[in-house]
Amino acid sequence: METLSIKIKISDREYPLKIQADEEERIRKTARIINEKLKTFKDQFGIEDKQDLLAMVLFETFVDVEKYESSINKIEKFFDEQVESTQNN
Repeated sequence: METLSIKIKISDREYPLKIQADEEERIRKTARIINEKLKTFKDQFGIEDKQDLLAMVLFETFVDVEKYESSINKIEKFFDEQVESTQNN
């Protein structure tokens, strides 16, 4: 796999990264989403402190991850129950 050296900008700071070439689009998209969320929080709440904005974006993101994981766990449990039910019949 080809490795690329890229720079992404988050909250007016550049971060150099070495990534796999096939990950470039996903990484750049993720940086865009983070910057969009930072702008949304800044506009919505009038917050200027970048550390506070980053903390809010991080918190919101992990709340979303927790919701997603909870949904996946419920789906897995449902399928496990269906398989077990089918095997017992």
